[in-house]
Amino acid sequence: MTRMQPSSLETVPRARAAAEPRSVSVVVPVYNGAASLDELVDRIVAALEPGGAPFEIWLVNDGSRDASWERIEARAARDARVHGLDLVRNFGQHAALLAGIRAARNARIVTLDDDLQHPPEAIPALLAELDRGADVAYGTPSERPHSTPRRLASWAIHALLAGVLGSEVSRHSSPFRAFRTRVRDAFDHYEGSFVTIDALLTWGAGRVERVEVEHAPRKHGRSNYTLGRLLRHAFHTVTNFSVRPLQFASVLGFAFTVIGFSATCYALGFYELRGLPVPPETFVFAVVCFFSGVQLFTLGIIGEYLARVHLRTMRRPSYVVRRETGEAGPTTR
Repeated sequence: MTRMQPSSLETVPRARAAAEPRSVSVVVPVYNGAASLDELVDRIVAALEPGGAPFEIWLVNDGSRDASWERIEARAARDARVHGLDLVRNFGQHAALLAGIRAARNARIVTLDDDLQHPPEAIPALLAELDRGADVAYGTPSERPHSTPRRLASWAIHALLAGVLGSEVSRHSSPFRAFRTRVRDAFDHYEGSFVTIDALLTWGAGRVERVEVEHAPRKHGRSNYTLGRLLRHAFHTVTNFSVRPLQFASVLGFAFTVIGFSATCYALGFYELRGLPVPPETFVFAVVCFFSGVQLFTLGIIGEYLARVHLRTMRRPSYVVRRETGEAGPTTR
């Protein structure tokens, strides 16, 4: 079943309803993943069926150029537990995840990639951490199949984000994650052109745990996350979800103000007390440092206010849904 949605809708409208406490919604962003979808869904079903709890699978087609949407429609027609969302274009992995997370109707949400690198068989282990009281559980790879520079860069970026965002969520972040659906309430009405699910999770998550899982080699195609994209993603995350860079500019400006003022006092005092002329280069250095520091400090303060205005006026939709496929049934949005 396919229902056309107006292109102006950000997501499929849903009415909230209580969900069975152990029920699970699995959300998978799909980009050119037609070759792996059937195996992925089969393995998710095999991992969750023995538990006996209700579950559903949301496959979000993020502007794929292959037959991914046709595969999603075919699978949804055969299995009522499978649902699909088709975005009007490629909005990015995290925006596609946000669409699926908002569509999810069950008490717990699991997200993973479509490339079979995250083992669906490890989903019960993540859910077990939620049962033990965690709000978010990450499946972190025991060994990343990347080059040493990529691993070091990934570690450094995660540490940076943890410090900037002030949460351990960012230190252990991974696309393979499970969290309680109620955490979604903290960012339910977020609107913005840039989305980072892990940053949004910090808004409503308390206890965060991680589980080591195997990280399988990619079976089909190549990863879209190059080192350059990883760095850009980290930069956008920091500038969109934190005012720390502006605070750093303020501190830097204040430091240069102090240096410039101290250099001016030294130049005037040292040379005047000894009756010596002030060297022009010393005076110019002191003046430039002082006024540059004042300017940076002032811009930092202005930036603080602009950041707050910016964070309150981001109303550009994160994604737009073209259509949905799958059985309707009770919903939570």
